[in-house]
Amino acid sequence: MGGIVRPKLLPTPFLFKSIPVDPVIFSTAIASDLEKVLKSISFSQLFVLTDQNTNQHCLPKVKSVFPENTFFHTVSAGEKNKNLSTCADIWSAMTKASLDRKALFINIGGGVIGDMGGFCASIYKRGIRFINIPTTLLSQVDASVGGKLGVDFEGLKNHLGTFNEPETVMISPEFLTTLLAEELRSGYAEIIKHGLIQDRDYFEKLEIHHWENQSWMDLIKHSVGIKKKVVEEDPKEGGLRKILNFGHTIGHAFESYFLDSPKHLLHGEAIAIGMIAEGYLSYQKLDLSKSELDILTDFFLTIYGKFDFEEKDLSPILDLCLQDKKNEGSVLMFSLLNEIGDCGYNIPVSRNEIEEAIYYYKNLAKS
Repeated sequence: MGGIVRPKLLPTPFLFKSIPVDPVIFSTAIASDLEKVLKSISFSQLFVLTDQNTNQHCLPKVKSVFPENTFFHTVSAGEKNKNLSTCADIWSAMTKASLDRKALFINIGGGVIGDMGGFCASIYKRGIRFINIPTTLLSQVDASVGGKLGVDFEGLKNHLGTFNEPETVMISPEFLTTLLAEELRSGYAEIIKHGLIQDRDYFEKLEIHHWENQSWMDLIKHSVGIKKKVVEEDPKEGGLRKILNFGHTIGHAFESYFLDSPKHLLHGEAIAIGMIAEGYLSYQKLDLSKSELDILTDFFLTIYGKFDFEEKDLSPILDLCLQDKKNEGSVLMFSLLNEIGDCGYNIPVSRNEIEEAIYYYKNLAKS
């Protein structure tokens, strides 16, 4: 009688053990703090993603702490490059570097790099760990919390993506010194949004005429705290988290439509337009008072000015609104203000109402 043939047991693989790190680290000494994080996380290989701008201006602030065998990859900067073609180049570089599933991926850049790099890390070999080091005000206050990752597809912003949390997010105001004034102003729009949707006192303390002369670390910490609280209650955007999209349905449509044009809008500039238009919808459909609509409108016009567009642009912008991810079937769902500091969600809005709101913006006098 033959005996039982047992499979030969393979050696137990080496288990990487890491010391837990805080999900968000606020740093005033980014190089030394990153060095501590890298010493606490075990990894087989290190892959660092930058764009042309952050490779020149931001990477030098931390490059000395990376091991000699670190793989560096740089992509072209800008939203127009946040697509599957660029992802394919990144995945090719990761494959060429022979990264295994215990590799660590570090994103150094703004929202585009964080979204796209995190997406690439999450897809490669069914997912490897990653760290985000946001270098713009926008990415520090908005993209640093919540685990949203994605790329644009066929002209639609963040149309492909997933949810996945990084090992940690390291936020340092040191990087803000590398930004142009318009990039800093773009990020400020998301700070204003946080006050509008959740914290009236915060909004009322924000500077309008000398907005650039503020304690950015204090504002970043407060905004991250607001977003963290919302995301923890609703991680996958099934309800409350939708309020973070105030201004984004119309704003994203403007941003996408003018992306490849000479009138290209930065994200915050587009969202400022969206928040004025969606503020008007809040006045028409909810309880936002005319006086608060005027406060909101004047706030954004003073900081961002008036963006001019032509009548022919309106129809394609409306079409882009119809593609928004928050829509349910053919029903357009918005997050709108009950009042400053209180935002509702899942409010149905018709195409005609959106058109009226955009006309409200279009017919405003220049500040």
